[in-house]
Amino acid sequence: MRIAVYAIRTSEKWECYLSLDMRVDLQWWYGVKRSTDEKASPRSLVLLSTQVPLGWAVFIQERFRFIQDMDQWGKSDWQKYLYQNLSSFLLHEPEGSRSQWSVLFKEIQMLEGSYVNYSIEDRNEAEDWGLLMQRAELLIQCMAGRALLAGEVEALLAEVSGDTGDWRSAAQLGVLLGRLRLEAGLAQPAPQGAPGWLRRRAMAPRCRRCGSEARSRTACAACGSAACTYCEACLAMGRSRACALLLYGAAGSAVRGTAGGSLTAALGRWGLSAAQSAAAGAALRFLAEPPAGGSEGPAARFLIWAVTGAGKTEMIFPLLQSILDAGGRVLVAAPRRDVVLELAPRLSKAFPEETVVTLYGGSPDRWKRGSITLATTHQLLRFKRAFDLVVIDEIDAFPYHNDPMLDYAAKGACKIGGKYIYLSATPPTPLQREAAAGRLPHAKVPARFHGHPLPVPQKLKMFSVNRCLQEKKLPPLLIRSLSASLSRGAQVFLFVSRIKHIAPILELLRKAIANMPIEGTSSIDPERASKVMAFRNREIRLLVTTTILERGVTVPKSDVFILDADSELFDEAALIQMAGRAGRSKDDPAGRVVFAAPQWTRSQSSAVRQIKAMNRIADKGGYLRE
Repeated sequence: MRIAVYAIRTSEKWECYLSLDMRVDLQWWYGVKRSTDEKASPRSLVLLSTQVPLGWAVFIQERFRFIQDMDQWGKSDWQKYLYQNLSSFLLHEPEGSRSQWSVLFKEIQMLEGSYVNYSIEDRNEAEDWGLLMQRAELLIQCMAGRALLAGEVEALLAEVSGDTGDWRSAAQLGVLLGRLRLEAGLAQPAPQGAPGWLRRRAMAPRCRRCGSEARSRTACAACGSAACTYCEACLAMGRSRACALLLYGAAGSAVRGTAGGSLTAALGRWGLSAAQSAAAGAALRFLAEPPAGGSEGPAARFLIWAVTGAGKTEMIFPLLQSILDAGGRVLVAAPRRDVVLELAPRLSKAFPEETVVTLYGGSPDRWKRGSITLATTHQLLRFKRAFDLVVIDEIDAFPYHNDPMLDYAAKGACKIGGKYIYLSATPPTPLQREAAAGRLPHAKVPARFHGHPLPVPQKLKMFSVNRCLQEKKLPPLLIRSLSASLSRGAQVFLFVSRIKHIAPILELLRKAIANMPIEGTSSIDPERASKVMAFRNREIRLLVTTTILERGVTVPKSDVFILDADSELFDEAALIQMAGRAGRSKDDPAGRVVFAAPQWTRSQSSAVRQIKAMNRIADKGGYLRE
């Protein structure tokens, strides 16, 4: 889109503004400001252009600096100033099309107060302004804590009021009131006065929504540029371009968690175990602490390092209540849609008096507002400084892990001075190091809710899956071990490293173990959901699968076998998560875990070492049953 940009001289200095509707700005400066604050009334206004591509206009505004000589500048001086600021953009335009931009430097208007007064008088501004103020207030309320592109703003207003009207005028008034912020979808490189290292790092524009570098350019009908930059990283959430309007709504200051919520209260209300209560109590004290840098300091982080099956969801209930009691808003972010849908009824049941909004791709709650928001991590791109507490579940899981865009979105969703809670059974190595060094406050939950130790993986030496498939037979020792698990009535997870191995392994298993319902599934299986349900219901006794089922699936009385456990695709975290499918039920806490591989790797050793370490900590802390 294109936008107006102007410079205005107040009693103090020259300032630069952008406008979605110059009529609103003229009425603001020469009507409202003059009647309420004579000192703030401008002396003169220079309309630099009414049709600058938004990204270019934002560049001008961000680099605008008051120069004493500006009071003596004439039209030619302002033209020179405008050209200097836009020259870098014009260089990206095809040489044959640069002439079309010459109009930008010819339409500069130097407006004096008397001219502006004449242009706005004799009109019924009072009634129009009152209506505009109402529309602006509605938009400000709807936008609180949000960061939306223009099309999303329209969809939001249509959902809330059923009428979008001329929302840009209302948005412009919100900007002048200081309660909305107008930006372009992409940020341009750092100003020339910045240090050299910053200029070098910022050479490529960055997306203001997701933080990613944006190098793709295309001809754009919206702004007329032949080289309008756009972001490919968050394209699925709507195209963020250099000329795309990105509107932010202020959400207020962060609240601190209430100092209440003793361990006794947590145990009594939420039914937490001793290990869960100890971690929840430490997190509650963290929430009650003032931010290290004051109210304007960065959000602080706390890690809950809980073993698989420890009941992480129940542990966050007292934390959410602490912020809700203080009048704050909370966000629980999960990596996948199925996890969000599974958590939603549990949160609604735990907090029946609160509004729980559930967000994922295609969610009907897309524009609803609640005190508790449950969302997939991609949905956080539409929020800015909205939440007092952000809980990131499964911090180590795909797609959040190793995705700077989603980390950027999560950090942007938390208010200044707010708090983060990270949940994980297998925290990424950098977080483990920070915790060990004392730089990241944390609490470990080393025991499951039923108070039994984690099953320690057993070794089973066998040929690789590839060799088994070449020889068209499975090792007798593996068949005997699988048969033993099935004979004791266990459901068996059989993990393989590659999707292509599932079908041939199934064929060999069905020949080796007759009259037993055996199936396979993966991320590309359209019947995955129904097969998992059949596995839960014991209609399938052995399920061959990939790491797609390493998390979020609890099946009572289950054993776990991991073939090619030495595969480079199975790191320590993946092995621990897969092993965590066993022993989760209080009726079968000692489920078996088998690492089957031709060799023993560092990842396998580290996984066993971590599981044993958690068992020792649980035993020492008195969290295990005698």
